[in-house]
Amino acid sequence: MSETAQIFLKKSKEKAFDKDHRKKLNFNINKYKQSFEQGLEQFADLNTAKERAANIKRKALNDLDKYLIEFEHNFTNNGGHVIWALNTEEATQEILKIFAEKNVKKIVKSKSMTTEEIDLNDVLEKNGIESLETDLGEYIVQLAGEKPYHIVTPAMHKSKEDIAQLFHQKFDWDENLSPEEMTLLVRKKIRNKFFDADAGITGANYIIADTGSIALTENEGNGILTMAMPDIHIVVVGIEKVIPSITDLNLMWPLLSTYGTGQHVTVYNSIISGSRYENEKDGPKETYVILLNNERTELLQQEHQSEALSCIRCGACLNACPVYKNIGGHTYDTTYSGPIGSIISPWLLGLKDYKHLSFASTLCGACTEVCPVKIPLHDLLLRNRKDVVTKKLTTPTERLMVKGWERVMLKRKFLDFFSGKTKNTFASLFFKKAWGSKRSLPEIAEKSFHQRWQEEHQKK
Repeated sequence: MSETAQIFLKKSKEKAFDKDHRKKLNFNINKYKQSFEQGLEQFADLNTAKERAANIKRKALNDLDKYLIEFEHNFTNNGGHVIWALNTEEATQEILKIFAEKNVKKIVKSKSMTTEEIDLNDVLEKNGIESLETDLGEYIVQLAGEKPYHIVTPAMHKSKEDIAQLFHQKFDWDENLSPEEMTLLVRKKIRNKFFDADAGITGANYIIADTGSIALTENEGNGILTMAMPDIHIVVVGIEKVIPSITDLNLMWPLLSTYGTGQHVTVYNSIISGSRYENEKDGPKETYVILLNNERTELLQQEHQSEALSCIRCGACLNACPVYKNIGGHTYDTTYSGPIGSIISPWLLGLKDYKHLSFASTLCGACTEVCPVKIPLHDLLLRNRKDVVTKKLTTPTERLMVKGWERVMLKRKFLDFFSGKTKNTFASLFFKKAWGSKRSLPEIAEKSFHQRWQEEHQKK
């Protein structure tokens, strides 16, 4: 078993039985569900909307090279700069190169999972560059020295009391402040940072091929300020985020809003097509888009799992997943958690070390049912498991056990050879530890169904 798998199992055991953690998580997810149900009311035919969205994303992935080149051509014509980054190292080095040339010392960031993927904050800190998260949830976890807990809601694991306590420790604010009061104080504290920053860094919800634009969705206004106030704007985005046309936003934006936060549409929706022109007063002087690969083309080569690249990062599958709701986001120890993370992380980070994530699922299908772009998530988890076996990434002991189990299960005489008591003794010796100390091992019946069937029919 890999070290990452051992850590995962240890954290899972701790979090699954942490009642306070589960109470906070379930409270926040239930608040989301209430809004989500209301948000769905805007769709007259939800299934058709999801089908069309799925087709848009599949179309983009099928001709990914074509649409990325089209985006680069149009964005460059708009006055922007496009940088292709093969991996994390290339992406961070390109950013540091820009900052060195422009003497950047202070930056502001809006929420971006892609920058989390490349550990950008840590890289900037090591190079003496001040980096401030301006999304409230991201700001909270940055202050706490943590990673985001959820794709959409970074501080979902914290109650308002936890956050008030954190602000009290960091800024000596009153511990009894309401969420509204805390929000106003944070706004006041970081407002001038936008004006003082040398550069702003954002992600992108979509990159649009036919107009050479990026589309950014948010609720706090910090994204617009991050893009507009500093002289330099850098966008870090995965290559899979491309969509063919700006008209696709008519569908893709409402779906992302509803499935992400339960809104009909988010408060701020921005389309940026490059730097400001000479006669414009607002906006950055220079805009860079870093197109990140980071093993996405490896995932794209997979016949089935490539569908996972259609993900629009709404986080709905996390909110529906019984495993995520029990063990939480940090347990996965990856940028992308929950069902979608369990599919893509093994390919982005290495199937050998992260294969365990694809086995951390009930296969109940709740994630597939809720996905707005119809990714067959539970099926792709099984595909990952099959690849683990095909590539012989299981241990010799596991392979031997499965072979033995297969032999026994295929022969009725082997199954019925031992009594139920013997089977229970065997199970307690070999499976009790794997079943966990918090659960009782199921009792095997004294007689099998086959034996009982024969006895009943012999009586007749």
